Amino acid sequence: MRVFKDLMWFFKQEKKSYLIGISLLCVVALLELVPPFVIGKVVDLIVEGQLTTKILTNWLGLLLVVATTVYIVRFFWRIMLFGASVRLARLLREKLYSHFTKMSQSFYQRRRIGDLMAHSTNDIQAVQQTAGAGVLTLVDSLVTGGFVLIMMAATISWKLTLISLIPMPLMALSTSWYGTLLHKRFHKAQEAFSSLNDKVQESVSGIKVLKTFGYEQDDVDSFREESAEVVRKNMKVAKIDALFDPTISLIVGFSFFLAVSFGSYFVLTDEMTLGQLISFTTYLGLLIWPMLAFGWLFNIVERGRASYDRVSSLLNEKVDIKDSEEVLNEQPSGNIIYAIKEFAFSDEQITLNDIQITLRQGETLGIVGKTGAGKTTLLKLLIREFEGYKGEITFGKHSISTYSLEALRKGIGYVPQDHFLFSATIADNIAFAKPNATYQEIIQAAELASIHEDIVSFTEGYETMVGERGVSLSGGQKQRISIARALIVNPEVLILDDSLSAVDAKTEEMILSALKQTREGKTTIITSHRLSAIAHANVIVVLEDGRIVQKGTHDELMNEQGWYKEMYHRQQLEALVEHGGM
Repeated sequence: MRVFKDLMWFFKQEKKSYLIGISLLCVVALLELVPPFVIGKVVDLIVEGQLTTKILTNWLGLLLVVATTVYIVRFFWRIMLFGASVRLARLLREKLYSHFTKMSQSFYQRRRIGDLMAHSTNDIQAVQQTAGAGVLTLVDSLVTGGFVLIMMAATISWKLTLISLIPMPLMALSTSWYGTLLHKRFHKAQEAFSSLNDKVQESVSGIKVLKTFGYEQDDVDSFREESAEVVRKNMKVAKIDALFDPTISLIVGFSFFLAVSFGSYFVLTDEMTLGQLISFTTYLGLLIWPMLAFGWLFNIVERGRASYDRVSSLLNEKVDIKDSEEVLNEQPSGNIIYAIKEFAFSDEQITLNDIQITLRQGETLGIVGKTGAGKTTLLKLLIREFEGYKGEITFGKHSISTYSLEALRKGIGYVPQDHFLFSATIADNIAFAKPNATYQEIIQAAELASIHEDIVSFTEGYETMVGERGVSLSGGQKQRISIARALIVNPEVLILDDSLSAVDAKTEEMILSALKQTREGKTTIITSHRLSAIAHANVIVVLEDGRIVQKGTHDELMNEQGWYKEMYHRQQLEALVEHGGM
């Protein structure tokens, strides 16, 4: 029952709904005691020959009133209890979603998307069931069961009541044992579902790659295997689940056997009347639901506890990048200075070492180097996707850690290597960071990114729906739409993280020329494998194994021996050969 204690914060928050719902449940439990009492009275009147039409009509009228009242009251307690449980599910989903948006990139490197989705669906559904049906079964089993036992003992026979309860300890032991097994198996079943969910999400996202390599059948076989594992683990849960009702029915049946056997003896010895025995067995019939509810309660609670533990483990993950207590909410502007002694991911090998860069406001910084040299990491430190470095990064007059995350990131337009587009229109994707943008502003941003002509060639133009993750567009089109999305907010700092790799040299030159004309006085940072993209930069740094091995302007670097000069000549030669081949 620990899950109820864990959810106490919500029960206090929704105490009005739960108090009304539980009160109405108690009213129903009391009203359900009336029919067995009436049946006993009518039977005794028949045996004594004193039943008249008027008396029977009165009793039947009472039963009709009770039935109508129970019908109405049951409607309202369901609204109260189940309505509250739905609000809990909404609240937990909102908490999880909000928590996900605050987590850093390292969190998503540790966690699988399919697993997070399973937590947000199946697990929350199980917790919702606990806060709704779980509370119902707890109250119903205790209140209804308690009222029935009191009625049986106080108005009929306390001896027969005790005799009928002899099998009940066996039920408590068996359901407790089943509950422990159910908790373990349900936890494993949920983990298997998370794995399957992750498999589906990954396969659908990578469907192009699967088809390209002809891996469809292998992927179907892999899915079938994981799906079978989910079925196997859920069957183990179902086997325990299936034991509850038969066990309880067997125990209740044994109680009926004792009640009828000893009750008949009491009738023969005139310790109770026939009507009382019939009332007693009818009351005992009313105990079947509380007993079943008691078993079902263990089922629901153990599922809810396993799921709530999984959800809580996510919510308890600390946000490793957050605002300090006193932050600046103004958007930063001014010079950017990197003074990093070293940075490493967790306890891994040092990624950046001795980075000293000064970028004046309005200048362009070019960052080049081999794959894995640390270019993207350097940029992500500026937008605070990673922290924990030794040293300092200042933007304007302050360290970047003194700005609020919202203010810092609103002042920076970042176009990453992985271009993510939403399943919306092209216009909506471009205006993502500025929802109130006019159509003219959207078109202007698209023109700067040299994507306007491509867009107007589509049948629907800017209203063309983009498939999930931009699946309906080419790599170059996705890159340029991503650039337009960053340009529409006219950021203080524009970061292009190898964002021109999928466009040809002519288009690249057009985009860079447009940026130079429109972004006067604003800072730009470009990383690229194509050196022509950063040749115009005011400062160029060459990274190798996380260190700066060369720094200067294009002309300065071309006048010294090193990686930059060698690579630039090689790329120029490749361009000439390619052009000659054409």
